[in-house]
Amino acid sequence: MHHKSIALLAGALALCIALPADAVGQLIDVQVVDRNTGETLTPTYYEDEWWIAGKPGARYGVTILSRNPQRTLNVISVDGVNAISGDTAAWNQTGYVLSPYQRTQIDGWRKNMNRIAAFEFTALPDSYAVRTGRPANVGVIGVATFTEKPRPAPIVRPNVAPAESERSSAPLPAQAPPSPMSSGSDSSSAPAPSARSSLSNDFTMRLESIGTGHGEIEQSSINYVAFQRAQSTPNEIVTIHYDRAENLIAMGIVPPPYVPVASNGSPNPFLNSGRFVADPPPR
Repeated sequence: MHHKSIALLAGALALCIALPADAVGQLIDVQVVDRNTGETLTPTYYEDEWWIAGKPGARYGVTILSRNPQRTLNVISVDGVNAISGDTAAWNQTGYVLSPYQRTQIDGWRKNMNRIAAFEFTALPDSYAVRTGRPANVGVIGVATFTEKPRPAPIVRPNVAPAESERSSAPLPAQAPPSPMSSGSDSSSAPAPSARSSLSNDFTMRLESIGTGHGEIEQSSINYVAFQRAQSTPNEIVTIHYDRAENLIAMGIVPPPYVPVASNGSPNPFLNSGRFVADPPPR
């Protein structure tokens, strides 16, 4: 069983561009990995959105690479649900803290400090969001990233006892205990946009879309750490939409796979697999 330790805190076709396997941001890069095969799912950029093809039944992980020289807090929304708390996702919620330039992979819904329920692509009615009455944002993964408020330098006091007149009866403020909630005061909700909001409804031959299910329980240990956000709104949001490959083809997001057509008697210019011109047969 895989163990890991991560820090936790409170109609015309548009241009399609096949890009590297990351959804690249300024602060973080995000990948989705098929854990059954180990394949990183290459996203396609279509109408200002990143899209990947998920295979029903496959477990997956969300890999985050920090590109920042300071720590970052990353609030992860899967199908519009916070992957740690299970609440309908909002910016001011709990997230994962990454050290400078750290890479980590989030493999499931957080059940407690030592367990997760694996992310897995599943039929839409079986997705966690639909089963909990929140179908509006199924098919989208989002990471909202916050930078850390600079911590003040420690005050070095001389090793001299103060005079009696300089002493105060007021206690020094206590350090706030680590909390799974952020210190930001903005309580506005920021659900991820619908994965189908910008797509035409003319495709009648699409298969049922997929969502993210509540998979098998796995071990994954984390710790609480203190983190104070530099601002109440994210410095960056990276979003990846997903659906089964057949639907992405039907919607024109990715091209269909090339399938050679068997000869039906019509001339075919590319049947000879030889590498050089062969001699003709003798007369």
